[in-house]
Amino acid sequence: MIRIGVLGSIGSGKSYVAKLFGYPVFNADKEVAKLYKKDSKCCKKIKKALPDYNFSFPINKNKILEAILDNKNNLKKIIKIIHPEVRLKMNYFIKKNNNKKIIILDIPLLLENKLNKKRDILIFVDAKQKLIEKKLGKRVGGNSKIFKIFKNVQLPIELKKKKSNFVIKNNFTKHSVRKNVKKILKEILLNA
Repeated sequence: MIRIGVLGSIGSGKSYVAKLFGYPVFNADKEVAKLYKKDSKCCKKIKKALPDYNFSFPINKNKILEAILDNKNNLKKIIKIIHPEVRLKMNYFIKKNNNKKIIILDIPLLLENKLNKKRDILIFVDAKQKLIEKKLGKRVGGNSKIFKIFKNVQLPIELKKKKSNFVIKNNFTKHSVRKNVKKILKEILLNA
């Protein structure tokens, strides 16, 4: 099985690119959202770790963001609870798709949490900061402070780019991104 890890900055279009490969995708952000909505045990752990916040089940993502904005150390507390759960879900996904030729790992902290394997193919989604900011303005009310906090738990973008096997330029036009994905996929399959 070929494992492809999709890397890039927040808002660069990693999830969009991951889907274009046409193989099973493990999307860590979606798994986190599911945990907030469906896992009452996680909710209890978060309530216990952050007693100053009135969390109720299902957890409201805005409440989480509020707690992180109030104190960036709250992010570390949340990560300690959420990341082991996401890792379990990822392992289950890999086991479930063991017979697939390729799987895609769309995990923002893939390298940071050492979830990648030596033989993984890493693809970096490169987008201009202005385009990213325009896109991010539409998400989470455009709160730039929250994105800076999230960015601080990530490795520097240049390092991720350097560690990658391929770079896809994302100018947020579907045609050029699709073309790049097809070209890279062809090369990966050829060398498999």
